[in-house]
Amino acid sequence: MNYIFNIGRYWLFMKQLVARPEKFSIYWKQLVRELDNFGYGSMGIVALTSVFMGAVITIQTVYNLVSPLVPMTAVGIVARDSIILEFSPTMMSLVLAGKIGSSIASEIGTMRVTEQIDALEIMGINSSAYLVLPKIVAAMLIFPFVVIISMFLGIAGGWIAGVGAGVISSEIYIRGIQDSFVPYNVTFALIKTVTFAYIITTVSSFYGYYTEGGALEVGQSSTKAVVYSSILILVFDYILTQLLLT
Repeated sequence: MNYIFNIGRYWLFMKQLVARPEKFSIYWKQLVRELDNFGYGSMGIVALTSVFMGAVITIQTVYNLVSPLVPMTAVGIVARDSIILEFSPTMMSLVLAGKIGSSIASEIGTMRVTEQIDALEIMGINSSAYLVLPKIVAAMLIFPFVVIISMFLGIAGGWIAGVGAGVISSEIYIRGIQDSFVPYNVTFALIKTVTFAYIITTVSSFYGYYTEGGALEVGQSSTKAVVYSSILILVFDYILTQLLLT
């Protein structure tokens, strides 16, 4: 019953975001700050993860292609499609759920237990919209750019690892990347990314906004935000794949 209660409470929370809209100028400063935090502030871990992810995929693909009937250009094809379709949108979203989701839940949860949200309500401000809406918009705008950069870095990491280890030539790897490329795969990945951005920000904000107690409960809300965001990302990854690729 607790799950049903939380689902209903979540949708009422979403309704509350747009029930009393404020002027756009009130949100602008918050939006710019969140864009910088979600984009530039996340590039370090995204870049590092993407490069090594691409390197591992390439090396493992090379050593698993033991059949002489499979051309070596398949290494580039596998690395490209794996990174674009799954690893960059899904794995990066899981990484960002841990980094950004926990940060959002902790920030809003701390404001709740220190009664800062109550103070906003007393001043006549729609606290949920003021605190959450800029985060949702910023994430849905900036996450696709972060994932596109992750795709390039992942493919580049595979090229560096493969050529550096001497297991594949640069020419063959690049030829494989270019072979049978389907542009729709990038569109599909970006649709998933925007969906995951919405999930991360709304779920994390929900658990932070309804935190009760003190510092211990803020930590628990942060943990729940990451766990449930990650679960929903995996569930919707499957749903969107079924809907858009089959």
